Amino acid sequence: MTDAAECEPKPVEQDRDEREDAHLDDIEEGAGCTEIWEHLAEKREE
Repeated sequence: MTDAAECEPKPVEQDRDEREDAHLDDIEEGAGCTEIWEHLAEKREE
């Protein structure tokens, strides 16, 4: 049996536009709910 800490999954290669979270690429890491909501609202207006 192996520990989960030893598991090193390989990243799945996908085009940025195909990823489910691609619409969040412009958001800084650590952004909160308000920043994400504002970003999505701005994208909707475009």
